[in-house]
Amino acid sequence: MAPSIWISSKNPIFDSSSLSFTSQLIKFPIPNTNLTNTNSPYQFLKLPSIHCGNIRGLRERIETVKNTQKVTEAMKLVAAAKIRRAQEAVISSRPFTETLVDMLYNITQQVQFENDVEIPLMNIRPVKKVALVVITGERGLCGGFNNGILKKAETRIQELKNLGIECSVISVGKKGNAYFRRRRDKFFVDRFVEGESFPTTKEAQVIADDVFSLFVSEEVDKVELLYTKFVSLIKSDPVIHTLLPISSKGEVLDVNGKSVDVDEDEFFRLTTKEGKLIVERDHLRVKRGSYLCNLEFEQDPAQILDALMPLYLNSQILRALQESFASELAARMNAMSNATDNAVDLKRNLSIAYNRERQAKITGEILEIVAGADALT
Repeated sequence: MAPSIWISSKNPIFDSSSLSFTSQLIKFPIPNTNLTNTNSPYQFLKLPSIHCGNIRGLRERIETVKNTQKVTEAMKLVAAAKIRRAQEAVISSRPFTETLVDMLYNITQQVQFENDVEIPLMNIRPVKKVALVVITGERGLCGGFNNGILKKAETRIQELKNLGIECSVISVGKKGNAYFRRRRDKFFVDRFVEGESFPTTKEAQVIADDVFSLFVSEEVDKVELLYTKFVSLIKSDPVIHTLLPISSKGEVLDVNGKSVDVDEDEFFRLTTKEGKLIVERDHLRVKRGSYLCNLEFEQDPAQILDALMPLYLNSQILRALQESFASELAARMNAMSNATDNAVDLKRNLSIAYNRERQAKITGEILEIVAGADALT
């Protein structure tokens, strides 16, 4: 008959025949890893609590985090590749749109002074209803990009309601469309527009035609453009532009009458150095031209203005779409970069936890073998 093995939890330190793994570990002091004690030499050993059932669960979770890291890193690289083209589109369009506004202002001032021509898009009337063109992103996974512009739109709508002014929304972008469709009882949406992969003049023309018809037919008395202004790869600001009626100052203004255009923009260029992605900073200075007041028109001024007004609307809306698209790509690149870094940290913590569990299991089996051998002798 095989000898029986006696297992006891009493006096575990001195009883060599005990098979209790926990009692054997009492022989070795366990350091205090409380993070509240900043003087503790074992503070670096403190890891976030990771709850997995066993070693197999930890191994599966490590593989899942590895796959997630590959996905987020790939999305970061895709956004970084697209943002260069979007940046160049934004920077190249700003001088044209700003110069067009200045030229249009000078022409309209001269026409009104000499010929007293009535311009429908410059007709300032008491504001009873405002149309808001809200431009959001087409996709998610870009941090707080869409949330920021939607919050600003809600704040502006509430401000108009407090002033007793009606408001209608023209939503541009899939995320904004889904947001306003879920809140039809709260917001009146005049039109839903879904954008394309890259902003085009065709998409801007659709929005411009809708805005033009609303303003000329006097269904709305003011049109405001809400989008995210691209500042740099790490910063973008939700802004409001007064699109119609055309400002008398010849600049794009916000609701407080302050210009949101920047004469000197910091242009971030994505390049590579020694196999790593780096950012170079250049400065682009926009020079505003000055026009003479004594202009002579070869054609009828009304025909010139009829040709310039649609160009003005298209250029301003296209610029807003390009700025929003570049801001979305920058936000997605930053969000995926942060997600990749978090995945690396989580994988490291899971690997440490996996090694500890594996080492504890091996140590426990060795202790059981040694204790069983001592019991047999």
